[in-house]
Amino acid sequence: MENSELQQLVTDLSQKYFHKPFKHQATFNNRLKTTGGRYLLNSHNIEINYQQYSKFGKKALEDIIKHELCHYHLHIEGKGYQHRDKAFKDLIKKVDAPRFCQPIKSYDERAKYIYKCEACKVKFKRIKKVNTAKYRCGICGGKLKIITKIK
Repeated sequence: MENSELQQLVTDLSQKYFHKPFKHQATFNNRLKTTGGRYLLNSHNIEINYQQYSKFGKKALEDIIKHELCHYHLHIEGKGYQHRDKAFKDLIKKVDAPRFCQPIKSYDERAKYIYKCEACKVKFKRIKKVNTAKYRCGICGGKLKIITKIK
């Protein structure tokens, strides 16, 4: 799918579900890694993660577009457009858009560090580095030791 096809799809979905025009740009952004898409407040443009489309298909793409259009239309109208706002939650339900998209990689695939409890020998995978002087094992309270850093 090209950017021009994406632009047409966003315009069509905006008319179909919101009965309002989408007057800005919609493009794929290959640099997005952890999110399905984003609405840019300053330019009112929408960027979509192409990996979501290639991995999960057109239905997932349409769901992400509907989600971003909720941000778009609420922001344009001056209403609460953030995830925590009641107006956003109500509009998400009305157009049957998801609040979150499916992760491209699982937690295990994203984990970079493996820690092991010195007392009970349980292993923990973590995405971010843990301060072992501050944090302890959640099971027994034992001291954590870093086993490996995954590349």
